[in-house]
Amino acid sequence: MNWNVEKIKNDAQNDAAQVVDTRSLEEFRIKYLGKKGILQEMYASLAAAPLEEKPVLGKNVNILKTSLTQLFEQKKTEIETAQKQAAHKVLDISLPGVASGKGHRHVLHQTIDDICRIFEGFGFAVEEGPEIETEFNNFDALNIPKDHPSRDGFDTFYVSEKDPDRKGMHQLLRSQTSPVQIRVMQKHAPPLAVVVPGKVYRPDAVDASHSFMFHQIEGLLVDADVKFSDLKGLIDVFLKRLFSDEIQMRFRPHFFPFTEPSAEVDISCYICKGKGCSVCKRTGWLEIMGCGMVHPRVFEAVGYPKGKYTGFAFGLGVERLAMLRYGIHDIRLFFENDMRFVKQF
Repeated sequence: MNWNVEKIKNDAQNDAAQVVDTRSLEEFRIKYLGKKGILQEMYASLAAAPLEEKPVLGKNVNILKTSLTQLFEQKKTEIETAQKQAAHKVLDISLPGVASGKGHRHVLHQTIDDICRIFEGFGFAVEEGPEIETEFNNFDALNIPKDHPSRDGFDTFYVSEKDPDRKGMHQLLRSQTSPVQIRVMQKHAPPLAVVVPGKVYRPDAVDASHSFMFHQIEGLLVDADVKFSDLKGLIDVFLKRLFSDEIQMRFRPHFFPFTEPSAEVDISCYICKGKGCSVCKRTGWLEIMGCGMVHPRVFEAVGYPKGKYTGFAFGLGVERLAMLRYGIHDIRLFFENDMRFVKQF
């Protein structure tokens, strides 16, 4: 074995002086400390050294290893420190920072909050339910007949195959928030008063006034002696608080399977004051919501005693109401996530 330890140490110090970046540092490590480096060759050659020389040679190699390792770590620290200092010089900490934007409630959720807040002031509780429903809750319990067009696969998103033997238990994406009425009445005895906000789904072609997903708010009040006049008074106060005390309201006879009698509610156009404009289609009136007295068959479906309770229900589309309140002419704007639109509200 013929290794000049002092020469190797001096050569290493000279090479270390040339190390100025991570690339040259890695070359230094490979040359002296790598698996095929000088130090490993020295350890391998110890096996061929005379037995009496091995202790001294081994000691010298270990001392060299310590020296080379310290030299490597020193250069590594110097390079890392220099890099941090260089990065600090590039970053001008005196420049003002870029603040992250602050989010806010979407206009649809703002509208839902406004509506629910009004009804909470009337003593209503806010309830929610699952968006995947059974056909029983979505149709059967709401007195919607088996042959009703809304139960067809073209009008409802079914998530399990229709099976006549399952008697309404196959699942679907709810087409209205009314199923939560059924769930609430199955769990609670009257008196009860709830509003139910949430998403609903119908396979409609998307255009300026239709979407396959939209939001509804359903309302339900049940007690021992609820009258249609109670419904009319509540809706009148609600719409005036939501829009203006100046609006006029009218009820038009209508049909819903789950209410009897049923009505559509219109308000006088708050833009043209009932004179006729493009928003109200020159009629002076805006269609707002549907309502009516809960059908006795709905009470029967949830197990309420026959003739003991009466109640009323109402429902409205959140998107339509928001479009009327804010003069929005295309429902697709709510869902496109265009920040130019979102930031306006």
